Formats: sequence, C-alpha cells, structure tokens
Amino acid sequence: MKQLIYVVEDDTALQELYTFSLENDFECRCFGDAETFFKYLAVKAPDLVILDIMLPGESGFGVLSRLKNDRQTSAIPVIMVSAKGEEISKVKGLNMGADDYMEKPFGVMELVARIKANLRKVYPAKENVIDNISFKDVYIDFSKHRILIRDNVIQTTLKEFKLLQLLCENAEKVQKREYIFNKIWGESFIGESRTLDIHIKELRKKLAEAESEAVIMTVRGVGYMMT
Repeated sequence: MKQLIYVVEDDTALQELYTFSLENDFECRCFGDAETFFKYLAVKAPDLVILDIMLPGESGFGVLSRLKNDRQTSAIPVIMVSAKGEEISKVKGLNMGADDYMEKPFGVMELVARIKANLRKVYPAKENVIDNISFKDVYIDFSKHRILIRDNVIQTTLKEFKLLQLLCENAEKVQKREYIFNKIWGESFIGESRTLDIHIKELRKKLAEAESEAVIMTVRGVGYMMT
C-alpha cells in the first residue's frame, strides 16, 4: 500500500503538479485551505504533510502549530514550502517543529527525495524498529509513539520525542551539542543555537512535572547527559 501524502496548497496549478509528480510513489491528496485539510485529517491521518506557508485564512504556520501541539498528529512529518527567500521564515518553521523546508521553485526529483528521506526518519524498516527504550522510570513505547513515566503518558513534540529517545539510548553518557543537532535536526539545519536549549528546557519541565527520577544534566561547554 502506498504511503499517503497530504498537500496543503491553494494554487490549483501547483496542486496538479504535486499530484502528477507523486502519483507513481505515493497516494497524494491536495487541499486548498486549512479548514478542508483538518476535516480530512480528522477522518484519516497521512504519513506526511507538505505545507505551504501562504494560505487563504489560516496560514501555514498556524496549521503547523496545531499539528505539532496535538498529541495525535505531532509525530506526522511536515515539509514546509514557501516562495519566500527570507531565512527568517525557514528558521521560524523549523523552530516550530517542521521537519524540513523547501523554497519554490524546486525540482520534482528533489521533492520526492526529501519526502522519502523524511519518511525514513519516522517510519524505519521493520527490522530496524526498536520495541521500546527505558531508563529509570522513563519508558519510550515506539509501537504507539508515546512516552510514559510510571504508566503516565507525557505529551511531547516530535523533536522532543526524538531528543529524549537519544538521551535515554545513551543514558549516563555525554552527548555533544553538535552530535545532537545532526541526529535530531539534520546536518542541513540552519537556526539559532538556542533551539536545542529550548527543547531541553521543555523536556526538563515535563520530566519535573511528572516527578520523574530521570534528570537531564548540562555538561558545560560540551552538551547534555541523561542521569
């Protein structure tokens, strides 16, 4: 069965281009506005979303915020697309939780390659899937994509989920900042250096609120470590 791609784009000519470009590899459905998109999303979730920033009514940033702040949709990878050449739009989208960013115009081969790369990050081959990871009272359940602390689910964004996974997999070992950036955001990420610190701060807050035994320590000048 082909993986399902939702495209939120109000330009009908571009909708046709997306449909034609992706039909060989994926099932593609296009929506001209946020309202229609969310109606279909409530019925069936896609494997990936391609999201234009400039939309009638609610902007792409608004759609992204709703997706990433809802536990049921936060894990869906999102590729943001915009004709804007401003770096601030790219940084804003990535810092809000977008998994990738493309500027118009772009080639069909690049688009398909980006989609496949992002799908591989979230849906790895079955033989590589890890059933779960645990450290102290933190339990990461991959089959349901959730994090539990003493059987209580804590809500996280996709980046927070991956970050906590990395720290738990390497518990009591220092993870350098550069390594974390490459693993979670990718080598092509261009953003503020405080992005990682902000995500760590949010994870610490959520662990503390859940009264977890696990603690994320700062190793000054190096990186972070779960203890």
